[in-house]
Amino acid sequence: MGSAGLTRGLLAVLCVLHCVRADMSKQNVPRLRLSYKDLLATNRSAVFSGHQGFLGLSALFLDEYHDRLFLGGRDFLYSLRLDPSNPDSKEINWPPLPGNREDCVSKGKDPQSECANYVRVLHPFNRTHLLACGTGAFQPMCAFVYVGHRGEHAFTMDPTNVEDGRGKCPHDPSHPFASTFIGGELYTGLTADFLGRDAVIFRSLGSRSTMRTETDQRLLHDPRFVAAHLIPDTDDRDNDKVYFFFTEKAMESESGAGAIYSRVGRVCANDAGGQRVLVNKWSTFIKARLVCSVPGPHGIDTHFDQLEDVFLLRTKDEKNPEVYAIFSTISNVFQGFAVCVYRMADIREAFNGPFAHKEGPDYQWGAFEGRVPYPRPGVCPSKIISQPGRQFGSTKDFPDAVLQFARSHPLMVQPVTPALRQPLLVKTNLGYRPRQIVVDRVEAEDGQYDVMFIGTDIGTVLKVISLRGGNSLDTEEVTLEELQVFKVPAPITSMEISVKRQTLFVGSAVGVAQVRLHRCETYGQACAECCLARDPYCAWDGTSCTRYTPHGKRRYRRQDIRHGNPAHHCVDQNHSVEDLEPGEERVVFGTEHNSTFLECTPRSPQASVTWLVQRDDHREEVKTDDRVIRTEQGLLFRRLHRQDEGVYVCRSREHGFTRTLARLALEVLRGDTLGELIAREEGGDWAGYRAPLLPSPCHAQRSSGGGRSWFKEIMQLIGPSNLPRVEEYCERVWCSDKLRRKHKAMLGKYRLAQESARKLRSKGSGERTNRTPRALRTDV
Repeated sequence: MGSAGLTRGLLAVLCVLHCVRADMSKQNVPRLRLSYKDLLATNRSAVFSGHQGFLGLSALFLDEYHDRLFLGGRDFLYSLRLDPSNPDSKEINWPPLPGNREDCVSKGKDPQSECANYVRVLHPFNRTHLLACGTGAFQPMCAFVYVGHRGEHAFTMDPTNVEDGRGKCPHDPSHPFASTFIGGELYTGLTADFLGRDAVIFRSLGSRSTMRTETDQRLLHDPRFVAAHLIPDTDDRDNDKVYFFFTEKAMESESGAGAIYSRVGRVCANDAGGQRVLVNKWSTFIKARLVCSVPGPHGIDTHFDQLEDVFLLRTKDEKNPEVYAIFSTISNVFQGFAVCVYRMADIREAFNGPFAHKEGPDYQWGAFEGRVPYPRPGVCPSKIISQPGRQFGSTKDFPDAVLQFARSHPLMVQPVTPALRQPLLVKTNLGYRPRQIVVDRVEAEDGQYDVMFIGTDIGTVLKVISLRGGNSLDTEEVTLEELQVFKVPAPITSMEISVKRQTLFVGSAVGVAQVRLHRCETYGQACAECCLARDPYCAWDGTSCTRYTPHGKRRYRRQDIRHGNPAHHCVDQNHSVEDLEPGEERVVFGTEHNSTFLECTPRSPQASVTWLVQRDDHREEVKTDDRVIRTEQGLLFRRLHRQDEGVYVCRSREHGFTRTLARLALEVLRGDTLGELIAREEGGDWAGYRAPLLPSPCHAQRSSGGGRSWFKEIMQLIGPSNLPRVEEYCERVWCSDKLRRKHKAMLGKYRLAQESARKLRSKGSGERTNRTPRALRTDV
């Protein structure tokens, strides 16, 4: 590598580090993590896994007109009611046509994962029918499904009355695919052949002839289609355009033939092809690069080039939705993803700019500087471009020069950059990749917020907002929640949002989860907890954390999304630390020279924890070293000393708000006292010590509340070295046969704990750990 190449490489590394530092400066940790069990326990989620126990989901369509959720899986179609009071479901078995499965296997395809009918297309055909297309064991087929009128739950199909699905559905169930259904016509971006090499944009069905792109790498070069949407340009429907979002190998890249760029391409909905040139081929197809990058030093940006998903946030102006796109990196240097937001005005500006041009193989790409023929390639035949004596009622009326130029110059030289020239959200150094994104615009007390729900390849959904302060370009990411929506983690393949029902539908191969967008009471029972959540959906109404409504009648509403400052907004509460400390303290016993653990975990991972110790009237912060270690779950004493006795106060601090989580009075039992007790046990002289010294652990097992807590503490008090003998004494003196068997099982656990503690001590005082050994937890 030459000096210039080395310099560029070093600058690229600097750029990556810049991106990482920018990400690390934000609060990258979810404020609340909810497991699959948590979602079920709070009645926030329900999962449908198909009547056969395995869904194999490949298509999902939310039909709010019929109040139904339609699912396409492997050899099955499903219809689910959205009404929670009547959660009825119906299914249709739709296998490949006879002989097709066997033919698929004979061609070398996998009989389990490929030679089935994976439904990839679900679109409303009219008010009573659904268009469904499937892979058909590598012989695509389509059919119409009767779904009935609004209010009824009909779901029938004649599986023998099918049509050829080539060009409408991919052959391979794993190939990327995008489609949209407009005015009785299906627009698809797919590979239309058995081998998956013929990448095209198709228009089929309807009364017009089938349209497709030419087989030319200048048009599409190994594309991976992500989304397709109709977005009107003007009030004139003749100007309606269908936009395709995809990635492809970039021919104009200077970094090599393997570079991947993200694209937005478009065609006119009324494109009819040419009369002599481009017959039944798109004559209006043009494309531009979608850029999502973090500005770096010396003009070198960090690019996120792999487009994962696109969501159109519709506004009151149907011509100008906001385009949310989520990208991941294809770099081996670091992993991460970014969310960029694009304005339609910027996309149209790129398409109205100069065309990209290259004179020959030894020339660089640049802007075309010659004469562009009229009408401009890429525009739609309409009244806008018509002139006296030059009427263009169809693309068949376009001059051949226009069609030839369109064929040789599909690419625009100007890329589409995101709003404010930077990503809305950047996350790096992650253990997962993004797969899906949907967005809800929420009205809050201090303005509008776009709440992003991001599905990942490990089955989690992130609920995120991005805040921008004043005139600054700096953004603050707030990850409100991380939801584990499936019991067995599986990549999320589809997501739909119902603002009407305040519900998120999350699809994966194992099933579909119906998840509520919010559950405000989960944040806590106090004004401060509700305010710290910073959730635009939720506000404190004076008595509880509830759903925020912009025009609600309640006057007492507290919400602070931008700052999350409860001290300012929860004015009815006294926020002094002392008043927030609980009046009661819990006693924890420890044995001298043994290990002891004081447990304290803040509800929010974003909160920082401070430990204070109080002896007599003096209070100071706990000093940690190799012997006393602060972990995420609490305070670990690897070897307890007599002078460690005292009242330990665990405090959390979040956004300047401090509260006390626990007060633990640590009492250290001296080693010689324990030795005397053990000696008395060996001599059989325990009679006088039973009642005054120790309450019955059998009684503790039978009772609720303090008894069970005391039993855990006395086990911690004794220490691992003397557990077997004390346990045997408990069995002999106090326990019935039934409880004695339970204690024997517990004894086995404590013997494992003894071995773990011995190994921990043998590692030496120089070792530190972030995790609490399970054997030392008080809740073993």
